Amino acid sequence: MARQADGAVVVTYGETKVLCTVVSARKMREGQDFFRSPSTTRRSSTPGQDPGSFFRRERGTTERETLICRLIDRPMRPLFPKGYMFETQIMPTVISADMHNDPDTLAMVAASACVAISDIPFAGPIAAVRVGRIDGKLVANPTLSRSN
Repeated sequence: MARQADGAVVVTYGETKVLCTVVSARKMREGQDFFRSPSTTRRSSTPGQDPGSFFRRERGTTERETLICRLIDRPMRPLFPKGYMFETQIMPTVISADMHNDPDTLAMVAASACVAISDIPFAGPIAAVRVGRIDGKLVANPTLSRSN
């Protein structure tokens, strides 16, 4: 799976599955003096329905996708070494959603794991857990049906 990527993993929780790949440039851009944010994009479509090619290309990211990408970027960015300025792209993709388990924490774990198994220098890994309060008790990774 994803043989051309520097690292790829599939993380599963229940019937929810997230594929995450990471690719890093081999050369720095000329004149670049900063580490670009590892660009992350969360792509998903309704289970069983793949959008047509126009919508697949032209659809912008939603606010939720942007926030999840920031949740991935913020803890991972400081774990790349100083002086590492190669453009890096992390791509979590929801490949299966069971409508009970939210894939955002899976995307964070998958992003960390795929960078950790690649040859990209990284002082990770990171982990993520969703904490909810249900009936006055704290619950780790509550299902979507229990958290509503």
